[in-house]
Amino acid sequence: MTLQQWCFSFRGRLRRRDFWIWQSIWLMLLVLLFSLAGNGLLNNRTAAFCIVALLWPSSAVLVKRLHDRNKGGQWALLLIVAWLLMAGNWSMLPADAQWAVGRFIPVLIMVAMLTELGAMRGTPGENRFGKMTQSVIYLPRQPDHQ
Repeated sequence: MTLQQWCFSFRGRLRRRDFWIWQSIWLMLLVLLFSLAGNGLLNNRTAAFCIVALLWPSSAVLVKRLHDRNKGGQWALLLIVAWLLMAGNWSMLPADAQWAVGRFIPVLIMVAMLTELGAMRGTPGENRFGKMTQSVIYLPRQPDHQ
């Protein structure tokens, strides 16, 4: 699998290793963006644009990893539900319900998804989303010159 397929295609399957490599890159980029914007070295609009631009490759990696677990990409919508629950204003609920709906359920969803995608092995052999996973080729091989 090429870098372009890894970051931009929603087809195929992805191994845990390549999922974790993307998560590490994504986290480092977010820390860098927030640090630069927080220190005034980067315009907030530019940082926000960069974060939005990272949504497509993040979604592509997530969906391919779900495919490796033999699950459809719609399972990724659970993360949007978790984000909406966390961002919501639940002040109309009693204190315990506010905590449950606004914190506990979203964290439970995120931990379950992280466990499913990051710790569980993919489907052995072929599944409905394609053949066995292929490793991502991060650096193209140089031809041997003799």
